[in-house]
Amino acid sequence: MKIHEYQAKEILRQYGVITPRGIACFSADEAVSAAQKLGGDTWVVKAQIYAGGRGKGGGVKVARSHDEVGRLAESMLGMRLVTHQTGPEGRTVRRLFIEEGVDIAREYYVGMVVDRSSQRVCLMASAEGGMDIEQVAAQTPEKIYKVYIDPIAGLTDSEAFDIAAKIGIPDVSRNDAATLLKNLYQAFDDKDASLVEINPLALTADRRVLALDAKMNFDDNALFRHPEVADLRDLDEEDPVEIEAARHDLSYIPLDGNIGCLVNGAGLAMATMDIIKLYGGSPANFLDVGGGATAEKVTEAFKLMLKNPKLTAILVNIFGGIMKCDVIAEGVVQAAREVQLTVPLVVRLEGTNVQIGKRILADSGLAVISAENMADAAQKAVNAAAARG
Repeated sequence: MKIHEYQAKEILRQYGVITPRGIACFSADEAVSAAQKLGGDTWVVKAQIYAGGRGKGGGVKVARSHDEVGRLAESMLGMRLVTHQTGPEGRTVRRLFIEEGVDIAREYYVGMVVDRSSQRVCLMASAEGGMDIEQVAAQTPEKIYKVYIDPIAGLTDSEAFDIAAKIGIPDVSRNDAATLLKNLYQAFDDKDASLVEINPLALTADRRVLALDAKMNFDDNALFRHPEVADLRDLDEEDPVEIEAARHDLSYIPLDGNIGCLVNGAGLAMATMDIIKLYGGSPANFLDVGGGATAEKVTEAFKLMLKNPKLTAILVNIFGGIMKCDVIAEGVVQAAREVQLTVPLVVRLEGTNVQIGKRILADSGLAVISAENMADAAQKAVNAAAARG
């Protein structure tokens, strides 16, 4: 789960991470009022979307008068902000963050992610902060320093000071930087985050260390422990099809292809997509109905897939272990009739009650293309999709 910058900063401030003062707003009038409340003579108007690269896309602007704040806010709200993370379709800006201006002397990068290979949280830091950190990572990875944090000891004083020194934080500010890094890790750990990124971490002209930006992602599987985080979810920023899938307890991710996949089990779903690619096709989605799917759940899965206008075939690939093949077959028949399915449907069943399931499909009167194994199913799905053009 993702949240907005202003929400991430609110969480980080609770852990002692210093940020500039700012106010979230939803209209140009609110933006001007926010600038007046913050005081000063310089403000930063920031578009709030679930994507990085906002500065390059025109979503972060400096204003030097209240009128300019209003004009910038008016132009940003409702715009389609396109960045390297949004794709060409961009994201609609629905909320802004008005922040006090900061006199920046230098910018750094700090991030934390869960590293699967070491099974630890990895702290990454670089002296090359700012909008081009991806280029730094790709072209000069040696400029990014890493610490794999012991989950028992946490981020130690020596590790925090060492990283601060390596990225060039001045001696006079190093204690503050080390404290910020330790507080950042505490927030990451306490909130079950999967990513925290400060880009840039700023050294001000008066030698303060501030989190000038903030990005936080969270482990969905741990949200039951953090209802206060779950409440921050902005459904306007998420794919409505994925939201609908979650409502029916379906794991669904849209892709760019044209062959819909309905599978039980994440591993089998990945293998199904791979074998479709192997035979020259392109999967339209990842869709795992899980081990306890009902006929109603299968029907909702079909409805989700059919929302894709590029869909030209559907492949149902089921291994009946916990999930019985006859239950899936009944669900497929019910779904196909309810949605009045017009695209070719390929079904491969194996496992518990497989013969009953196949008989249900054969007796249904539907134009189901039966497959004997995964290779056969993938070939038939690819051929059926190709025949539809």
